[in-house]
Amino acid sequence: MSLHIPFDNSYARLPGVFYSPQPPVPVAAPRLVAFNEDLARVLRISPGDAQDMAMVFAGNRVPEGAEPIAQLYAGHQFGQYNPQLGDGRAVLLGEVVGTDGIRRDIQLKGAGRTPYSRGGDGRAWLGPVLREYVVSEAMHGLGIPTTRALAAVETGETVIRERALPGAVLTRVASSHLRVGTFQVFAARGEIASLKRLTDYAIARHYPDAEGPMGLLAAVRDAQARLIAQWMGAGFIHGVMNTDNCAISGETIDYGPCAFMDTFHPETVFSSIDQMGRYAYSNQPGIAVWNLAQLATALIQQFEDREAAVEPASEIVHAMPGLIEAHWLDVFRAKLGLSSAREGDGDLITGLLDRMVQGEADFTNTFRALGTDGARGQFTDPSAYDGWAGDWAARSAGEPDPLAAIRAANPAFIPRNHRIEQMIEAAVAGDYEPFNRLIAVLARPFDDQPENADLTRPPAEDEVVRATFCGT
Repeated sequence: MSLHIPFDNSYARLPGVFYSPQPPVPVAAPRLVAFNEDLARVLRISPGDAQDMAMVFAGNRVPEGAEPIAQLYAGHQFGQYNPQLGDGRAVLLGEVVGTDGIRRDIQLKGAGRTPYSRGGDGRAWLGPVLREYVVSEAMHGLGIPTTRALAAVETGETVIRERALPGAVLTRVASSHLRVGTFQVFAARGEIASLKRLTDYAIARHYPDAEGPMGLLAAVRDAQARLIAQWMGAGFIHGVMNTDNCAISGETIDYGPCAFMDTFHPETVFSSIDQMGRYAYSNQPGIAVWNLAQLATALIQQFEDREAAVEPASEIVHAMPGLIEAHWLDVFRAKLGLSSAREGDGDLITGLLDRMVQGEADFTNTFRALGTDGARGQFTDPSAYDGWAGDWAARSAGEPDPLAAIRAANPAFIPRNHRIEQMIEAAVAGDYEPFNRLIAVLARPFDDQPENADLTRPPAEDEVVRATFCGT
């Protein structure tokens, strides 16, 4: 039986300035190692046999209806503008409209060189492919907007990074791959007709109620504000919030040196390339505002009177910090089991977070156990928690069932860094049991799952992961 994907490719129908036609480059010996059946059903994909799917998801066979392209974009990378980036190792096969009516891209990451590879080999190695598969599916389980993983394939080839590593291809699904950098490239080039065409396309695809470029800007702001608050509530650090990694859909995209915190500290950085801490946990809200300002700058270029457009664009951008703070309060109130808003809630939340820093408390386990002795045990000095718990008890009095609300808002399971590294090491050795176990457990992160309680354990000293890597 052959794999069938019901393609309907709107982006490929746009003018060729937006992309380059690019078939994926075949690999030596593709082997399917993961296929997301639940997602496939939503996408109305009819699976084939394992070998046929390996051929398609490795790029060795282009399925009927696909129109493979590499997309063009630019972007600010760590604050420095790069005028042309683009898909240097990814090929967009096409789009499908799912059973839920949502249009989504299907993209192969690690599919070989493209016109935008800039000297790279266009390939991916197995570790980052499995990391993105696990973490993106974990984010979906947490209810955080995200790209998702449809398949992972070993290529049977070697990729050279610091050493020889096994190659792999990830099939990524996104509501689109439009980024802030997609708009920047045409604005910077002065290609205003293309910028207007892109703006109209983005509105029609993502925000049909938005009115013109300013309506799009406001819609992206709102989506990104919600997303950043959710990241903060999960203890998630993206690690590389460049404008080419900022999706206008409001989905989390590009899981490179990403990580979830164990011990809480607002200045936590894992990314090996973030030497100055630009994308530290606590800096993420400010960077999201900075990225939105770059989108505003790009969108303004299509107005005949650009000076007149600056004021409404500025108002939209300047409102973003307040929106993020409001969403942050909502997220953390829920994490404290509070269903209503009261003055002083911000102080209660930051009071706990400050004590967690001093007490070197585990972020996930502390919030999951709030209101129980388990929370005290997360602190090097449990009395620090006791001093806060009285205030929380007084605030939560009258709430219908704060402990149940806490468990509904705080996961028991996250993809902890040391477990990800252990999973990758096992897979490289040919053992996919840890990978399959993580996928199954993280699909139900709010359930106790006592048989998997070991996955809630923070890392031992010799297991601590201090740096994460892009894998390019």
